[in-house]
Amino acid sequence: MRGAPKRGPLNRNKWPEIRCEEIEKNNRDGMKMKGKRVIAGILLVGILAVTLAGCKNTGENKKETEKPVITLGSDSYPPYTYLNEDGVPTGIDVELATEAFRRMGYQVEPVQINWEKKKELLESGEIDCIMGCFSMEGRLDEYRWAGPYIASRQVVAVNESSDIYKLSDLEGKNLAVQSTTKPEGIFLNRTDERIPKLGNLISLGHRELIYTFLGKGYVDAVAAHEESIVQYMKDYDTSFRILEEPLMITGIGVAFAKEDDRGICEQMDQTLEEMRRDGTSLKIIEKYLDDPGRYLEVDELGY
Repeated sequence: MRGAPKRGPLNRNKWPEIRCEEIEKNNRDGMKMKGKRVIAGILLVGILAVTLAGCKNTGENKKETEKPVITLGSDSYPPYTYLNEDGVPTGIDVELATEAFRRMGYQVEPVQINWEKKKELLESGEIDCIMGCFSMEGRLDEYRWAGPYIASRQVVAVNESSDIYKLSDLEGKNLAVQSTTKPEGIFLNRTDERIPKLGNLISLGHRELIYTFLGKGYVDAVAAHEESIVQYMKDYDTSFRILEEPLMITGIGVAFAKEDDRGICEQMDQTLEEMRRDGTSLKIIEKYLDDPGRYLEVDELGY
C-alpha cells in the first residue's frame, strides 16, 4: 500500500504573515474604494443640493418676474424715495410699497417722474400710482386714495441765526417751497388765519433747491415735511432750526387715478393697514426715522 505523499512541514509563522499582509492589503484597497465611494457620494449630494437650490431659486425668480408689474411714480424725496449709492431706488415708501404689493401678488417698478406732472402721468396710465410722501390733505377729491399710512408734520425751517420763531414772524419775509406741494397751497391760499402775508413766495422745481436758497440767504425760510428737512440736514451736515408750531399735520397716502376701478387701491389700503398692525411698517420706518411710532398715529387724522 502506497503511503500518502508526505507534505512538507507547515510553516505556521509564514501563513499568518502572508494572510495578514493580504488582509491588510485588501483592507487598504477596500478602504480606498470605500473612501472613493464616500467622496463620490458627498460630491454627488453636493451637486444635487446646488442643482436643486439653483432650480428652486430659478423657479422663485421666474415666479417673481411673472407677477404683474405696478409702476410707482415719485420724485427724489429722502427719506421716502431716493436712489442709494448703487443707484437702486430705496426709502420708506419704496420699502413699504414693495412689501405691500408683494403681499398683493405684484412686483413694483419705481420710476422717477416730473412731480409737477404727476396727475397727468397718472391719468394717462403711464404710472399706476403716486407714492412719495404725498399729502392727502386738500386732495381727497382729486385722487382715489390708499391710506393714510403715515402721519407727517408740515413745518417751517429757518437758519439758526434767524429772528423768526413763530409763524406770525414770517410776515413780509421771503419763503421757498417745492412747487405743487402742500406748503405752496397753504401760503398761496392763506385759508389758515395763522398764515401771514409773505413778502415773496418762491416755488422751485426740486426739493434740494429750497434748502440751497435758505443756506445761501436767498430766502428767510422754507416749508416742507419735517422728515425731509431733517434728512437734508443729515445728508449735507448742515443745521436749520425748525419752528415748533407746525403748518399742519397731514396724512400720507398712495394716490391712484380717480377713475381707476381695478380694485388695486382698495386692496392696497387694506394691506397697508395690515402692515401697520402687524409691525411691518414700524420695522421699515425705524430704519430711517427716530421715534418711528409717532408716524403711525394715523387714526386721529379723520380721513
